[in-house]
Amino acid sequence: MIDSFTSSSQRWRWSMKEIVSTITSKDQVTIPVEIRRQLGLATGTKIAFVVDDGRNVSLGPPAYPTIESLAGAAGKLETPMSWEEMRRIAVEDYIAEKYGDRQ
Repeated sequence: MIDSFTSSSQRWRWSMKEIVSTITSKDQVTIPVEIRRQLGLATGTKIAFVVDDGRNVSLGPPAYPTIESLAGAAGKLETPMSWEEMRRIAVEDYIAEKYGDRQ
């Protein structure tokens, strides 16, 4: 006999489409192509897994709430640079953007 009682969470799940993915041996999850297309996610796009108090998970853009959470967000430099070199390049970029290339 099928129980006719349905909880609100069961009704909620029935109103949405469930797409299953598997955690690999490297603890990675592939986001199915249907979801990537719907959310406009491309290779290399950063995403955040947001977990609420009810253990529901959603995807969204990273919020970077702390300095530590920025680690790796900008990628890596091909060759290491000193702080002074990075600052010089940043100043040059700022001047070029503000005043244009006047060479």
